[in-house]
Amino acid sequence: MTLAVAIALVASTLSASAARASGVPRPEGFRMSDYRSPTPDAVSGAETVDTAAVQALVAQGRTVPIFVQRLERSTLPGGPWLQSKPYRQIPGSVWLPNVGVGAPDAATLAWFEEHLARLTQGDRGRDVLFYCLSDCWLSWNAAKRAVLLGYARVHWYPTGIDGWMEAGLPTEEAHPVPPPETGSARPAAAHATP
Repeated sequence: MTLAVAIALVASTLSASAARASGVPRPEGFRMSDYRSPTPDAVSGAETVDTAAVQALVAQGRTVPIFVQRLERSTLPGGPWLQSKPYRQIPGSVWLPNVGVGAPDAATLAWFEEHLARLTQGDRGRDVLFYCLSDCWLSWNAAKRAVLLGYARVHWYPTGIDGWMEAGLPTEEAHPVPPPETGSARPAAAHATP
């Protein structure tokens, strides 16, 4: 590891620690709006991880990294995601949009559960990592939802792709998994894009 990468990792960890020390309370349920704002320091039942821990998990092939950035959806029945700009992700990640909104529709919840089962090969003891951008409740909600679904090794990366990129680590272009075929094409208006 180069000195510059090591310094970036330490700086990223320190800034994440400072942000987590702010004492943001955990809601009893899910965060329902204002997704792009400071988050609590932890998700009950999940492990909060920093950039160095994520890098180790990814390098060891021990985790399924899941990017949860929100996207709008076409209003056409079964319409595609509407991606207005490119996003970057941790290499090997799977992008499951909208699984971190506070109250997703039934089709999105079923889609999330099906993809988690497929990605973990039905093993609820397999490591799964949820991330988005820094200060983003979407990954917090998704990690909490996975814990409630019975996944035992859930990791939450609160600084997300921003922390990863600040550390100078490699990324790849993100491509969302096609949306669920049924259900509401648009999430409720209360779910503003972060």
